[in-house]
Amino acid sequence: MPKVKLPRPTDAELQILQVLWVQGPCTVREVQSTLERQRTVGYTTVLKLMQIMAEKGLVERDETERAHVYRARVAQEQTQRQLAGHLLKRAFGGSATKLMMQALASQKASTEEIARMREMLEQFEKRKEPRQ
Repeated sequence: MPKVKLPRPTDAELQILQVLWVQGPCTVREVQSTLERQRTVGYTTVLKLMQIMAEKGLVERDETERAHVYRARVAQEQTQRQLAGHLLKRAFGGSATKLMMQALASQKASTEEIARMREMLEQFEKRKEPRQ
C-alpha cells in the first residue's frame, strides 16, 4: 500500500479499518456483520461511515460489482505510526521514553514482547549516528 499522508481516523473509522486489515477487502455488509459481534451497529451507519472514509481517502471503493467492495488505502503499520506520533507529541511532549514507560506501566508486557523491545532498541542504537 502506498505511503500517503491522510487524516487521522476517528475511533469508529479505526474499528472499520481494523476489520479491513484483518479480513482484506470487504463489502459494507461484511464489515457490519463483523462489527456486530462486538456491539450493535446498523448497516446504514457503517455504510455512511465507509462513504465518508472513501471521501477522506482512508479506504478505496471498487464499484465494479453490485455490492461495492472496500479496502484500506493505508497499511495498518502506517496508521499506527501516525497515531503513535500524534499521541507522542500531544501527551508526552515528544518523549518516547515517557510514552514507553506509561505503556509498560498501564499493561503488563509478555516476556516475548519485552525481548522484542530489547531487540528493537539494540537495532535503533546500532543505526544511531555518532554524536559530535
